[in-house]
Amino acid sequence: MEDLKVKDSNGVILENGDSVSVIKDLKVSGAKATLKRGTTIKNIRLNGNEGEIEARVEKCGTLVLKTCFLKKI
Repeated sequence: MEDLKVKDSNGVILENGDSVSVIKDLKVSGAKATLKRGTTIKNIRLNGNEGEIEARVEKCGTLVLKTCFLKKI
């Protein structure tokens, strides 16, 4: 897992504990909520998949998000 390189939508490498911003409105499955564009998500965790991260989001709980919809802050 040390050689895993997780990149955001701009190609910047993400690491555990980084903060990211949502670049597109995202509907959340299983919750009647939407992550709006510009929402800041702090303290992300890498989950071992190259195109995904885990994050705790208010009102939605813990989510797995695709990195193509995120940019590093």
